[in-house]
Amino acid sequence: MNVISELKWRGMIQDIIPGTEEQLNREMTTGYIGFDPTATSLHIGSLVPILLLVHLQKAGHRPVALVGGATGMIGDPSGKSEERNLLNEATLAANIAGIKNQLEKYLDFSPSHPNAAIMVNNYDWFKGISFLEFLRDAGKHITVNYMMAKDSVKKRFEGEVGISYTEFAYQLMQGYDFYHLYTTQGVKLQMGGSDQWGNITTGTEFIRRKAGQEAFAFTCPLIRKADGTKFGKTEKGNVWLDPEKTSPYQFYQFWLNTSDEDAVSWIKIFTFLDQPTIEELNRLHGQNPAERLLQKTLAKEITIFVHGAEEYEKAVITTEKLFANQSRPAAEMSIEDLEGLEGVVKAVIAKAVLEQGVDVVSLLADTKIAPSKGEARKLVQGGGISINREKVTDLQLKVTGLHLLHDRYILLQKGKKNYYLVEVQ
Repeated sequence: MNVISELKWRGMIQDIIPGTEEQLNREMTTGYIGFDPTATSLHIGSLVPILLLVHLQKAGHRPVALVGGATGMIGDPSGKSEERNLLNEATLAANIAGIKNQLEKYLDFSPSHPNAAIMVNNYDWFKGISFLEFLRDAGKHITVNYMMAKDSVKKRFEGEVGISYTEFAYQLMQGYDFYHLYTTQGVKLQMGGSDQWGNITTGTEFIRRKAGQEAFAFTCPLIRKADGTKFGKTEKGNVWLDPEKTSPYQFYQFWLNTSDEDAVSWIKIFTFLDQPTIEELNRLHGQNPAERLLQKTLAKEITIFVHGAEEYEKAVITTEKLFANQSRPAAEMSIEDLEGLEGVVKAVIAKAVLEQGVDVVSLLADTKIAPSKGEARKLVQGGGISINREKVTDLQLKVTGLHLLHDRYILLQKGKKNYYLVEVQ
């Protein structure tokens, strides 16, 4: 399989060093991508680099996942308008462990396979290099003029915040990573998002100047939403790959609610469906957009990839219970229906509070369904709150035990898509 041709029709190639496709067609090639350990879980913004590694391995090449234990202490200025807080070693260690567990779900690390994936942590080699050694062995090979010409650095120099030497040195460290992996693991290829192009090409230049050898690279376009909002963000924040941070139901809902315009491109990027299948899906979707075939297929494929078939089935069942017949009174839902709402956000209210009665604004704020009483008032006034599928119009509404379903639950809806199950305890 020609992996570059495959990625091109999927819209996953932006920049590429000449000769990269020929190198991949010539021999099994080892390629790597770096992951920034800023949290214990990756989020869906990390899915594209994960998928690039999976495509590489499917094509018979060897993927390397680098977790930046050392560079994570520095901070990458690419795409950032200001310097971020540095992480301590304990936090980094916890983040790296979480990311390793996730990556092992998507790549084949079986040592018996010639193209088995490997995972490395750049702290393992940087921890033994002194500052003087790094200046001597790395710093002298890349000029300041070369480093300052990079867009990520230039923008920070021109901005009000500026850039610290710490972040300025980031591209040199990433370039050294590529050189180290080239010499120790035979890595000839680096991949990443298009915002990493400057850092990546520093690595290829480092290998050319220090080792006198050729290295290769390509980047993937950054994912954008058609409406201009940031990909991977919801009103609750990041959409995480960790089911403890974002439930499989919430994950499924994110993809299910994709716009038609985004679904056309995302189904090529985030699934492994082949070109004829996707073209047929697009044709069928065009005949009946209301059926949302593209969104349903996208949500199915990516939820199974990340969380497995069982969690996907649970997400579908929960979706059907909540959305298939929204005209059905909540009182008709059985306790099994309510307790079977896998992944719906849960909240708790004290029995004593409900016995006295609590106004709807306080209920929303106290359960954190709304971030504040002010926001809660706006939601109610805008018609954005329903209790047990009955729209709330009265700011003074008292929620009491009479609102309980099966003497235990309140089904609360915020907007069209966000459900919460409030339990009395």
